[in-house]
Amino acid sequence: MPKMKREAPSLSGKAETAPGGREDRTSEKAEKTAKAGKAGNGGKNAKRHRFRWMHIFEKPDFRVEREFLRFGKRLLFILLVLTELLVFLQMLPPAFRQNRWAALAATLGIEVVLSVSEAVKLFAVRGFRNKIYCYVVDFVAVFILTAVTGSTYLCALYLIILTEFYISSEKMLPSAILCAVCMLVYMFTLGLASFFRPTGALSFLATITQSFGDLIIMAVHFLLVNFSVRFYRQYLRLTKALKELDESKAELQKAYDNLAEVTALEERQRIARDIHDTAGHSITTVIMQTEAAKLIVDSRPEEAKSKIIAANLQAKHALEELRESVHLLSGISEKSTLKSALQSILNESSDGTGIRIRSEIDEISVSDAKYRFLCNALKEGISNGLRHGNATAFWFELKESEGKIRFLLSDNGSGVDINELKEGFGLSGMSGRAEALGGEIWFVSEPDEGFEIHLTLPSDGRTASGGEK
Repeated sequence: MPKMKREAPSLSGKAETAPGGREDRTSEKAEKTAKAGKAGNGGKNAKRHRFRWMHIFEKPDFRVEREFLRFGKRLLFILLVLTELLVFLQMLPPAFRQNRWAALAATLGIEVVLSVSEAVKLFAVRGFRNKIYCYVVDFVAVFILTAVTGSTYLCALYLIILTEFYISSEKMLPSAILCAVCMLVYMFTLGLASFFRPTGALSFLATITQSFGDLIIMAVHFLLVNFSVRFYRQYLRLTKALKELDESKAELQKAYDNLAEVTALEERQRIARDIHDTAGHSITTVIMQTEAAKLIVDSRPEEAKSKIIAANLQAKHALEELRESVHLLSGISEKSTLKSALQSILNESSDGTGIRIRSEIDEISVSDAKYRFLCNALKEGISNGLRHGNATAFWFELKESEGKIRFLLSDNGSGVDINELKEGFGLSGMSGRAEALGGEIWFVSEPDEGFEIHLTLPSDGRTASGGEK
């Protein structure tokens, strides 16, 4: 008999059903979490809804006009209800004594209508045009109350209605017109009420006498409320303007700090470029001059000596430039007058080198940028005359005339055909810097006639002491 083989359960079946089971459990957990979240949110919302009326007792922030108006409207409505209650209580004794239940019921109904109209006007409707119907209902209700009750508290109802209009109105003229209309309506109502009484008679003088005190109260109320509201709104505008001014001041201070930081960074970058361009070029020239002198020291000793002198002078200038840059970076200023600085450069160039330099320098006050440029131009001009022209004598002149600063440096070197002049690093740098400062530079030379550098810059219009001319 063939043996029956018992098939093992399919592993793939487990693998297929297991994920389904996990998905079912995951979805069940998600549903439970969602239900719990809804229940939690519902509880929070219910709690918030349940205690929403508690914000009535919170202290309003009168610096916010919206909260101030909200508080004022609530207070007016409470005063209105209290005044109506006083009017109703004043009507109770006559109603019991004279059985005037109809008048009492009419008074209660009119007060309810007035309260509803005032509530709609205060809390539901915005804009004067939308409130016109409410104002009509208010005045009709107050008119009927005055005619029916003749209560001494009716003036307070007029004041409450007027106060709501005053605090809602942005202009004084509409408030003044409404106040005058209310005074006339109040006098007319009192007159009619006196006329329809059994023992009454219509008397204009008696009506004015009866309502005079209330009219004075309405006029004083108009002045106090309107000027107080306008003073409050002006205070809010000034507070807002001061706040904006403080914010603008803070932004300007921040921008100023950022600008100062950027300016300092740009100044450091400029100094770094100056160190790289001037001092680096000078040191490279010193190395080249000394290497050339080594090669010709035996065959042409005089030329070698000239190159060594030029290299020595170039090294001095490079050292001076590095010192000046370090002083600028560290914030230490040791700047002397322009004339002293230029004379110092001439002295350093002539001391111990055998070079003769004559000069004529005016005392001129210039900006820091022009100060550095004129000093560097003099150094570069002397170094070029020694290196390329083998000059032994220089004439330097710095004058100020007709709003221009005029710079002249000439030497007795070998010179060059000006049409074949190739501006190197030093001369091209001087040309670019002169143009950036609003000036111009040109060169004059002929073979065996020396070399001249002419430079003009716009004058700063200041004296040597720094003041305006």
